[in-house]
Amino acid sequence: MGISQMKHLPETPSPAEILQALIRFITTNPPGEEAACIMYIRQLLEDAGIEAQICALDPARPNLLARLKGNSDEAPLLLYGHIDVVGVDKQAWSCDPFGGVMKDGFIWGRGALDMKGGVAMLISSFIRAHRNRLPVRGDVILAIVSDEEAGGEYGASFLVEHYADYFSGVKYALGEFGGFSFHTLGRTFYPIMVAEKQLCWLKATIRGGGGHGSLSTSGVDCMAQLGDLLQSLSRTNLPIRVTPATKLMIDGMADALPILPKLLLKGLLRPPLSGLILKLLGEKGETFTPLLRNTISATVLRGGEKINVHPSEITVDLDGRTLPGVTVQQFIDELRQFVVDESIELEVLRHESCNAVPNMGLFPLLSEVLKEADQQAIPIPMLLPGGTDGRWFARLGIQTYGFLPMQLPKDMAFTQYIHAADERIPVEAVEFGTDAIYRVLERYGA
Repeated sequence: MGISQMKHLPETPSPAEILQALIRFITTNPPGEEAACIMYIRQLLEDAGIEAQICALDPARPNLLARLKGNSDEAPLLLYGHIDVVGVDKQAWSCDPFGGVMKDGFIWGRGALDMKGGVAMLISSFIRAHRNRLPVRGDVILAIVSDEEAGGEYGASFLVEHYADYFSGVKYALGEFGGFSFHTLGRTFYPIMVAEKQLCWLKATIRGGGGHGSLSTSGVDCMAQLGDLLQSLSRTNLPIRVTPATKLMIDGMADALPILPKLLLKGLLRPPLSGLILKLLGEKGETFTPLLRNTISATVLRGGEKINVHPSEITVDLDGRTLPGVTVQQFIDELRQFVVDESIELEVLRHESCNAVPNMGLFPLLSEVLKEADQQAIPIPMLLPGGTDGRWFARLGIQTYGFLPMQLPKDMAFTQYIHAADERIPVEAVEFGTDAIYRVLERYGA
């Protein structure tokens, strides 16, 4: 494209304006219906002179791929994000959750944080790199996907299975969730996600004799077993496990703190002391607990059909999250030893593994960019207790870094707004993140 052609391209909206537009597309998943939002993004790219490809398992739930060509054979860099969001039912919002309202220095709406705000940053930095003819050495790939909030079948999983060649050679990706500021003990940390816990969903089946509700049960009582199981899940902590990703995160924080907090955090890496230290930390210890243990939660119960009949079978769906590198059998062995009685049948519903040890090759560059953007920044690696589409791209050997930078007010506990009422993001944070991602593109492969 020549200079004269570039001059006549439509003006690209600001990152904040793009975010407002994205929020106004109702992409609640289920059902998703992300097509209109994806087509808006495609139009943004085409208006900037960038060709985009649409890939879909279901036409109502498409994905978008675009590429900026590099000027050498360096490995491509992937930028990806999802535009589906969770619902707002039974939440008390103070404004229209799909209005994209800008007030009090914030943009309000479902997805402002998870993760249409991040998508606006990625799109804006990608278009800026194209308009500025940024001399990137490797290709830069943009992937905007559907269906992350319900597992990725129509989104990242579909792309990895059917469009793997498009991502050939990619080593690193920027996606959710990390790069935000949080303040503690006089320090400003910026956690960058380098690993996430593995998903391991189970179904527990409890069987008993059943019988008439007016009579006492003979033999095994399903309800009694259910009560024991739920109490055990609530009261029992699984054993401490120190993984490479957890050690990187805790060491990174500890090394920036005064001697006493430093020693306390370092103690978390010593299993004989970890449990005691977590108790001493109280509510603050809850941040570290899922980073040191496999976790399991009962989420769905099924059993009983009539009020006057003892159930003969009850099933409980269990949301298990395992630390990187832990196998399904190791997890089940832990549950059998500490939580679940041998008489209860356990069935694996879904398991998604991830790399036990993160590739930290891009971390120095991301840290450098954050330190230049905020002189108080202390970037640290982060293990994410939840899951992202990163687990799908990991199957192609791609290391995801959760890097959607946000410089946040000290009094903003932003994680409380994710999936909650009045979700919002500071306008300045959207600009901050866009600039930071653009700086990464400037230096990638340089």
